[in-house]
Amino acid sequence: MENNLINSYMDFLSKGKTERECCRLIVELAKSKGYKNITEVKKLKAGDKVYAVKFGKAVALFNIGSEDLENGMNILGAHIDSPRLDVKQNPLYEKQGCVYLNTHYYGGIKKYQWVTLPLAIHGVVCKKDGTAVQIVIGEKEEDPVFCIGDILPHLAQKQMKESAAEFIPGESLDIIFGSGILKKEKSETEDEKSDEKSEEKKLKLPPEGKKKILALLKEQYDITEEDFTSAELEIVPAGKARYLGLDKSMILAYGQDDRSCAFTSAMALFESPCGKRTSCCVCVDKEEIGSVGATGMASHFFENVIAEVLNSTGEYSELKLKRCLNNSLMLSSDVNAAFDPQHGELYDNQNASYLGGGIVFNKYTGSRGKSGASDASPEFIALLRKLLDENKVKYQMAELGKVDQGGGGTIAYLAAKYGMFVLDAGVAVLSMHAPWEVTSVFDINETYKAYKIFLTIEDKLEIL
Repeated sequence: MENNLINSYMDFLSKGKTERECCRLIVELAKSKGYKNITEVKKLKAGDKVYAVKFGKAVALFNIGSEDLENGMNILGAHIDSPRLDVKQNPLYEKQGCVYLNTHYYGGIKKYQWVTLPLAIHGVVCKKDGTAVQIVIGEKEEDPVFCIGDILPHLAQKQMKESAAEFIPGESLDIIFGSGILKKEKSETEDEKSDEKSEEKKLKLPPEGKKKILALLKEQYDITEEDFTSAELEIVPAGKARYLGLDKSMILAYGQDDRSCAFTSAMALFESPCGKRTSCCVCVDKEEIGSVGATGMASHFFENVIAEVLNSTGEYSELKLKRCLNNSLMLSSDVNAAFDPQHGELYDNQNASYLGGGIVFNKYTGSRGKSGASDASPEFIALLRKLLDENKVKYQMAELGKVDQGGGGTIAYLAAKYGMFVLDAGVAVLSMHAPWEVTSVFDINETYKAYKIFLTIEDKLEIL
């Protein structure tokens, strides 16, 4: 199972580079395991397996248990969005021989890490006739790729004096999308010809530059320049997930924050039987920018879906919905920063997570004075320790880094507001938020095992 899990995980990372693609892959896996769209099921009973999708970018899956839902659920919650570049709505322009797509970065990135990399375009273009064109360019061997240019060292004296946060401005993260052929501009008068010695020779991009690109877009995808206004196109690193290290003990891939936890959470649910308590896996969007919008955890998506589940089991009432949420247990399946030996001064060594250390439990996230943290209950942590020790699953307790170095957040606080027990639990990631992130093969397997064990908890009263 371990080798199969890792192979499937790497395939998932290679194919799922956007939240839409991840959602689609998870639903395809769910259907192959017998899950049905909740809209197709009138009456739910113990043993049923259903899912619900919001705008193709968030998904919730349920294994219906034999116990009343008001007694709570066991929930694995992850996010499937990752830092990237988004194509703007009026993006296409030409400039001195190059055709560009204008972008806006998404999430917390170091902008300089994105220049001169081979990049791919993934997304959807929605047309006025109601059709949607799926776009993936840059992943096949025969595909072209794209990149962001940078200044050569010989001319970068000024750039090299600027801070890392400034020397690549956000407005410079435009991808090279094509090119034209420069030619000398013809003078219209003899006077202009005589001025050539005092002026630089004028160059201009002939109409074939941008027009050529638009013609190719029309020919290959049947889209026009105006269709960009209703498109959702994401720029991501081109290439597949790969083993890292001579011993193949690690994985190098884009988007492992937080798809490492989303994949293992979904697989843990798929491989778990329906038991006493209802089990759930929810994968949401927009965590990297505050969990906002209709597909983020801060929306009512999850709450509304649970209401639909309660209604389909014949149990719905507002009080039962509140009790269900209050009585639930949740692992906020999210990654933690792996200790980086090259920058060890940023970490509290005794409270850091390490590659190969197993699943990471993070009692609180937030920044500095725990700002934005949900701060998990020790009773819940104790139960999880007991279960993992009994099943010989390796785990580690950690924080993100030293107290005053910064911090981060997860969706945990958004679930904790309902009164449920919540703990951040996931994979240690090296080079987090970089275009290519690093995880441990061992940690992926241990995280999957830990999630499966969590789903076996039968009674919230065990920890009270």
